[in-house]
Amino acid sequence: MKWLCVKIFTSREGIDPLCGRLYCLGVGGVQIEDSADFEEFIETGRPHWDYIDESLEPLRNCETSVTAYLTDDEAGANQLSLIREGVAAMRAMDTGNVFGDLRIEVDGRDDSEWANNWKQYYKPFDLGDKVMVCPEWDIPEDTRGRIVLKMNPGHLFGTGTHHSTRMCLEQLEKLIKGGEHVLDLGCGSGILSILALLLGAQDAVCVDIDAGAPGVVGENLALNSIGPEKCRILVGDVLSEDDIPEKIGNNFDIVVANIVADVIIALAPAAYTHAKEGGLFIVSGIITERMDEVSDAIVSAGFKPETQVECGGWVCLVYSK
Repeated sequence: MKWLCVKIFTSREGIDPLCGRLYCLGVGGVQIEDSADFEEFIETGRPHWDYIDESLEPLRNCETSVTAYLTDDEAGANQLSLIREGVAAMRAMDTGNVFGDLRIEVDGRDDSEWANNWKQYYKPFDLGDKVMVCPEWDIPEDTRGRIVLKMNPGHLFGTGTHHSTRMCLEQLEKLIKGGEHVLDLGCGSGILSILALLLGAQDAVCVDIDAGAPGVVGENLALNSIGPEKCRILVGDVLSEDDIPEKIGNNFDIVVANIVADVIIALAPAAYTHAKEGGLFIVSGIITERMDEVSDAIVSAGFKPETQVECGGWVCLVYSK
């Protein structure tokens, strides 16, 4: 089996929270490199060692990092997408730059260089009763009358193949009746909002902390012949003290967040503020072990539980205001 080596550069203070986040995303084992460990070894080990193995010398001046190994297949590609999203959320919350730059390298290459390599794993697939999700480079001639959602996710999370995204898409297919105002928190590629618009939603607001979001979402809107007047794209942190919450507005029929558990917990009060009375809050990106914790936070924010769906160790939850 082939493997992807995913290295995330951080600080010593960032090691524990980063490893915890990776664990929550299903990464069971990691390799940690930290020059401080080498210095500690020198100080404590000198009396017991005649020499230091030359193979350890690179650790003397190494940049602190956490390395994970993922399978080089569709599952690994999806897991890498979730890691990108989780690291981006961690970076956004690190206002004091305590955790380092949190850049990602895949097999020694910059993360963006690898973004095109996984296209071999992304194939058209049916979604629910009436949708077909297709990468822009592989659209079948016969779509069998299904609504075609064309995607080019680029370096942002959101192909529709991962359990968390797929469950969100399926819930949108069931819940969109036409004319809805949709808010997509942590929009990534924009896949959720775009499907909502294709299904008949009136408009959408996409929000992401990644500065590349407007370009990727805008490209995907154009791929699906959706005009820019249908979707506003905002870059920023909903939880910050800037004007992003004011720019978003309120009175949304559907608020959706397919991110990670920690961010959803923090977002729950904001989602309640932005949703209209009777509006829905759809969340995913949650491993089953953290479902109760996330649900308690959402209910504490004022929402009422409606639907729970599980698949492959992941959970999608729907609440109403």
